[in-house]
Amino acid sequence: MPLLEVENLSVRYKVRTPWFCKQRYLEAVNNVSFTLDRGETLGLVGESGCGKSTLGKTLVKLENPCSGKILLDGKDLVRARGRELKAMRKQFQMIFQDPYGSLNPRLPVFSTLDEVISLHQRMPESQRREKAASLLEMVGLTADALNRYPHQFSGGQRQRIGIARALAAGPDFIVADEPVSALDVSVQSAIVNLLQDIQQKQNTAILFIAHDLAVVEHISARIMVMYLGNIVECAPARQLVSSPHHPYTEALLSAVPVTGSGLKNRIRLTGDVPSPLAPPSGCPFHERCPYAGKRCREEKPPLTPVNDGERSFACWYPR
Repeated sequence: MPLLEVENLSVRYKVRTPWFCKQRYLEAVNNVSFTLDRGETLGLVGESGCGKSTLGKTLVKLENPCSGKILLDGKDLVRARGRELKAMRKQFQMIFQDPYGSLNPRLPVFSTLDEVISLHQRMPESQRREKAASLLEMVGLTADALNRYPHQFSGGQRQRIGIARALAAGPDFIVADEPVSALDVSVQSAIVNLLQDIQQKQNTAILFIAHDLAVVEHISARIMVMYLGNIVECAPARQLVSSPHHPYTEALLSAVPVTGSGLKNRIRLTGDVPSPLAPPSGCPFHERCPYAGKRCREEKPPLTPVNDGERSFACWYPR
């Protein structure tokens, strides 16, 4: 049984509307379904504003869905409340995008880690300090960092502290929301390698959210592509990169820089991303798709599994 099962998950927000007008909603995540196995890394890519971060926050109960299920070890996280939710929170954590804004500047590193440790484990302060030191060593920092404050660290070091905080509860599942996008290129590979090492040692499942397809391909076993709140393609990483089926995935891959002789043909999408306040009828991508036909404008394609469910895509005319 998969560790995480997401079924028809939707998230929408009320938009302030004049009293004499019909209530409007912003559709951030639209009917998303997928599974995640123990120890697996699932990549999630898409343009800014497509709903990636909203999906990640919903999976760790920082946002509430309007419909759907989130099954973690068979238990419905959406319906969990009180003590049941507190017990389940130990199983999932999040690594945030901004290492400069995700740590409290007024708390030393030990207090930041101890907030999580003391919440889930009853032990004297001396043991909690030992555990905090071991977490820092796990992410490549020394124990003398416990008494220092966030402003005394570089961006990469702060992100390591954020990873240590996520590991403090011993989670089975981590949402990594663009954990390297705010870091220098020279630091990004170190953070990605650190996440891979931790995953192998602790068998932790990771949803890795990012813009950079090259990074996502390197760390992920499978990749999901999101557009306007919808999953439009999901496939094993190498298959998706070598032979994309959805035109949007094809366009994303064409924008990835390459080295060596020869330039690949870049697909330039026309028009702007539609507003989630007024999504288009039919396929959400048809207004920018160079292959769209009449059916695309009228009917929304379902996410169709192929190759015994190994990959899936939502397109009437796959590449």
